[in-house]
Amino acid sequence: MSTTLAAGVSLDFTLAQQLTVIALCALTAFISHMALAVFNDGVRPFMLDFIQGRTTRSATTAVSFGLSAGFIFGLGAPMALSTGVLNPWLVFLPTDILGMLAPKKWIAPLFGAAWGAVVVFGLDGANNAAHDLPVDFLTAMQQMSTPILFLFALFPVLAITKQFGRMWGSVSGAIELVLVVATMKLWPNMFPGALAMAVGVLMLIGLAVFKDLRQRRADRAAGVAEPVVAEDDPMASLFSASAARLRRYLPLFMVLGAGVCMLAQMHIFGGGEATSFLIAKGQYAEAAQVDFYRVFGFIPLIATTALASGAYGIAGFTLVYPIGYLMPNPLLAAVVGALVFAAEVLALSWIGRLLGKLPSVRDSSEHLRSAIGDTLQLAILFGSLMAANAMGGGLGILIVGGLYLLNEAMGKPVVRMAAAPTAVIIGGILLNILYWLDLFTPLKG
Repeated sequence: MSTTLAAGVSLDFTLAQQLTVIALCALTAFISHMALAVFNDGVRPFMLDFIQGRTTRSATTAVSFGLSAGFIFGLGAPMALSTGVLNPWLVFLPTDILGMLAPKKWIAPLFGAAWGAVVVFGLDGANNAAHDLPVDFLTAMQQMSTPILFLFALFPVLAITKQFGRMWGSVSGAIELVLVVATMKLWPNMFPGALAMAVGVLMLIGLAVFKDLRQRRADRAAGVAEPVVAEDDPMASLFSASAARLRRYLPLFMVLGAGVCMLAQMHIFGGGEATSFLIAKGQYAEAAQVDFYRVFGFIPLIATTALASGAYGIAGFTLVYPIGYLMPNPLLAAVVGALVFAAEVLALSWIGRLLGKLPSVRDSSEHLRSAIGDTLQLAILFGSLMAANAMGGGLGILIVGGLYLLNEAMGKPVVRMAAAPTAVIIGGILLNILYWLDLFTPLKG
């Protein structure tokens, strides 16, 4: 399977795609202003204080900006420019901020629509300008695709190792390796990590469920009663109030689900780093598989933070991503996306109770998210150094690697996940300046 993209990716959208992005950005900014949902999982826990009036809109906006800016400019923009595919860090994180920033309810969608217009009209110009430079760092950044796609396949192995130990980690790693090699040999047009990831995630969930069931049997044998939640428990009351608040706005959430699913169906949007490269290469089924496996790592986080804060996720449980990729047309995607969001919101309370009975499954989601972060962190760093080598050889590696290490030494002012792509862009600009000063000759090819 080739992991190389065309040299000149395009961010030139059709009118329907432009209108969809602008309308969706307006809607998500409005929903953020209402404190009904935000995309950034780190911001969601702060929403309860805002909803209950214990903090101000400006303070919440500052938190949102502080937790999101690095991902917007260090990861979202570079990934979009290098793949030609939009992503949630570029589309939804800014509308989190703009929606909270807006002083009036009617201003929020205007702010969001303005950002959507910047995305659909401004990125292509920046993309074309960058490709015309003597040192084309955007094309070089496509080197990131190979490590991201292949290393990402290992996240179930890491999660299994962290939760169930070295033996099960070694077994799952060996199985994944065999499946990747077999896929490359037998099905060369298929993403090699797809089958391996499926088996790895199923192994993790199976081990977790088996552990929980075994513990429940042991508790029953020992005469240990299952814990009963008191009706006056403050946490239960909070969860119930949050679920009821979200259900009141069910029609609005259905419109949101329709919009996100439509955007995914248009194949100009990828829900993650690996997914963006797969969408760019037209491998929509494989992209759906990748984002479907990620769902298992985020359902417990999104459900519990939504119930605790009263604010949902802009993409819900992210199930609308893989469903959207596979839909045959935008209209059907809109209908299915609305129904999926309705089911998610209505099921929140039930999911919260279920997770309370399956602690190992809940822990598995934590390990999955951690493993996804670890694999992508290494893949993005390694891919960024490959990009640095492609655009500047040893000097490129020195600049990009040096900027990354400097960021680490300074206490990570740019979040680690975004630091390496940011360093590639800064490095590419510096190499172009050195070329104009006649101090550097771009590498051939």
